Amino acid sequence: MHGSSPRSHPSSVDFVPVFFDSDHQHHDDANDGVSDDAPPAPQLDDIKVEYHPHSRIPLTVHPFSEFTRHRPTEDTVPRSASPWEPFCTRLDFEVAEIALAATMTKDQTNRLFELVRRAASAKEDFTLQSHDEVRTLWKMASERFTPFETSAISVSHQGEAHEYKMHSRCLWSWALDLMRDSRFAPHFTFDAQRLYKFNGARFVRFIDEPWTANAFWDAQSRLPQDAKPLAFILYADKAKLSSFGTAKGYPIIVRIANLPVEIRNSTGVGGRRVVGWLPIVKEDPKHSKKKSFVDFKNAVWHESFLKLLEAVIVHSKSGYWFECWDHVQRLLWPLILILSADYKEQCVMSLIRGLKGKFLCPVCLVPQDEQSVLSNAHPLRTSTESLNILNAARSASTQKEKEQQLKAYSLRDVENCFGKVSYCDVHRALSFDRLHTNNAGMWGDHLWSELQFWLEDLGREAVVKIDANFDALPRWRNLKHFSHVVGIDFNDGSTHEDISKMIIFAAQSVLSRTNSELGYLLLRCIRCYVDLDIYAALEVHTEDTIAAGRDALSQFSTLMDLYIEKSHPETNKNWNFPKKHLLTHLFDDIIAKGVTRNYNMKPNEKMHGPLRAIYHRQTNFKDVAPQILRYDHWLLTSLSIHDEINDLDAYTNNLKATIEPDATENPEGVINAVAHVQLGARQGDFSFADIEQSYATDRAFFGFRIKLNQFLNDSLPNNAIPLPNETRIRFQACDQITEFRYLRVNYESMVDWRLQQDLLRCNPKFFGSPRYDCVMIKTEHQPFFARLIYMFHCKVGGTELSIALIHPYDVGISVRRRQDLDLGLWRVRAKPRSSSEFVFVDSIIRGATSAFLTFTALASDPEAVNDYFVIDTIDTDIFLRMKALQDSSGLHFRHQ
Repeated sequence: MHGSSPRSHPSSVDFVPVFFDSDHQHHDDANDGVSDDAPPAPQLDDIKVEYHPHSRIPLTVHPFSEFTRHRPTEDTVPRSASPWEPFCTRLDFEVAEIALAATMTKDQTNRLFELVRRAASAKEDFTLQSHDEVRTLWKMASERFTPFETSAISVSHQGEAHEYKMHSRCLWSWALDLMRDSRFAPHFTFDAQRLYKFNGARFVRFIDEPWTANAFWDAQSRLPQDAKPLAFILYADKAKLSSFGTAKGYPIIVRIANLPVEIRNSTGVGGRRVVGWLPIVKEDPKHSKKKSFVDFKNAVWHESFLKLLEAVIVHSKSGYWFECWDHVQRLLWPLILILSADYKEQCVMSLIRGLKGKFLCPVCLVPQDEQSVLSNAHPLRTSTESLNILNAARSASTQKEKEQQLKAYSLRDVENCFGKVSYCDVHRALSFDRLHTNNAGMWGDHLWSELQFWLEDLGREAVVKIDANFDALPRWRNLKHFSHVVGIDFNDGSTHEDISKMIIFAAQSVLSRTNSELGYLLLRCIRCYVDLDIYAALEVHTEDTIAAGRDALSQFSTLMDLYIEKSHPETNKNWNFPKKHLLTHLFDDIIAKGVTRNYNMKPNEKMHGPLRAIYHRQTNFKDVAPQILRYDHWLLTSLSIHDEINDLDAYTNNLKATIEPDATENPEGVINAVAHVQLGARQGDFSFADIEQSYATDRAFFGFRIKLNQFLNDSLPNNAIPLPNETRIRFQACDQITEFRYLRVNYESMVDWRLQQDLLRCNPKFFGSPRYDCVMIKTEHQPFFARLIYMFHCKVGGTELSIALIHPYDVGISVRRRQDLDLGLWRVRAKPRSSSEFVFVDSIIRGATSAFLTFTALASDPEAVNDYFVIDTIDTDIFLRMKALQDSSGLHFRHQ
């Protein structure tokens, strides 16, 4: 924490917030009676931290401005003054690092070394001679990390033993490597927490990291009082190595749930890491698809995975005393908290029969023919119950009776490796897979395909119009821009996600109640789905967003039931499939294990690309697993050394700053990263006469100088800024201002309350095309939307002001169209361009004029000139901002 000490309260104090379910139900009332020695009353946005009782840490309350999730770390001396060893010089390492990262061949590496030796300066020697030498050095350097080992696996099928190789590194030793590393060890969180934010009336709980959710808390409650959970997030899935998928790999990737998301989900040393490589059983034409052979493949999977878990299983019985970075002995207790996998892999992990079973869900016992009904609750599976069913079936007198008992619960005759880990319930550890369930599944495989059916039913003109509307949508950072979408096969879940975010705005003028009743009804369903998916993507969830998300799920369920009933005679589509049903477990998973990015498969699947590159450039295509894993291990070593060199450089620079403070002064022109707004892309100084002549045909600039004079004379006094010499401002035609075409805005996210950044353009030729971004301007009463026209600095007295000329889109709309209400569209209407206005963009200006600007995107309505829709689906922040705006306006969209 920064600033003053937090207010500390005894853990018995009656500030206990509302929670999400009856097992964790509390009440919190800021108006409860208090005694004379009671702690001070909470203030708006105060953060309360309730630690698990086993931690013996008292409850604390922090002012929001002083609350931080980052532990301050001391400026310690680097672990080594020559972290590049065993390489002889830093130059040796840095050149070898490039060769490794580029997956250079032996010949390419040797040629590179020769060129560098010829070009090396006298300041630093380059000693590497050959590819073979550098391989030897990588092997020596990589000994700092837990190595991979190969184990033999033997599994019988129809009386014949089959041998396989399992490649893995000791999962427990890998975790201890991180615990010993001073770069990451201080960031571990071992005690469960409940976090709350005061909304003015009560403390509202919020959840993000795994240790802020229920499963971590409940697990710690079951452990001995001195035990500290060390929680693993495990992922496994087959990966295509060759271009046509004939060669495949089967990596296991791990993350530590105790580390914060910015470390845990990164590509750095403390982030996701390959720890195993499962064998792939080749299909046998004589047995393929037979139940016994499928059971055999599952048995191979679990026997192999068991090798990875061996040390974890041992320590899950009694814990493991370990002296941590701070010289404190802690009793670490391993937990398998989260299993991240797609549906097919979840069936393998939980050993259910998948699509051919009576109960297709790995989490609950929903009947096969009820998967489409999202409003019904079903009994949850448990590992204990599954094991009891397996043991009872195996004691049956006949094979037929055993099969009937297992089939009744869709279980396989295989022992689950996760059942050997204490406190692990595989059915609870399996987590919602947003990438494949929503983006590539519910949307990509079903809703998008169904929507294209209705578009094609309208004819070629409708398809062309959809593509044109997509192309006309504004460009947005981190969002793909599409020129054509209909009829194109996309196999990337992230691409499908981007299409789903924009489809409502592209299709609203194409599908209507009159030209396609069922297509329009499906579009309404899609709007509900998109809302639901954005709630699923929130980086922080509160009690309120959980409730809103469940309501969105209910609305989606209701509309989909109506659509299925009405459309079935024409489409004959079967909506009973697992990915639709799995939505019912979404918010339960968030409450149990934190937000979905804790178990989203996207970070893990991003590792498939580098593994594929290693396969193509660093293997002989025979027995590739050990070759790929060795190279990946060297990449980890290279990354670690690189980070240590950066730490050494930073430490050296800090010492230099202490000795020579003038040497580190901020150079002129460096952007202030914490300023609310920052103008950039300076174009030069222009007189008012030049501007009015250059834009003589643009009605927005009519009376530019006079309007600016009036704006400043009215606005400065209203913001308690005196006019210079108490004289009204009268710019002359020869006076100059400075034009800028770039604006960076820092703002507090409504999702996680952290500083976020938007980059705005106001440029007549940005990469060859005009780009004038839109903004959401907060005023004293209600935000309004506008488009940037011109941005500039002007001097008033001795003060330099940052000002923007905008085109307001704030014409009042008294009656909202039914279609807008059906599709959740927020329509805005532009004033005549001659009604342009000035606003301050500098954060020193407060009050009624302009508190801040945030970047947003507007989609034009092809059917109504000067009408636009706020694209509220592009990110989670604008989504919540628009929900708040809708609530404050009393506008409620139709979902029935």
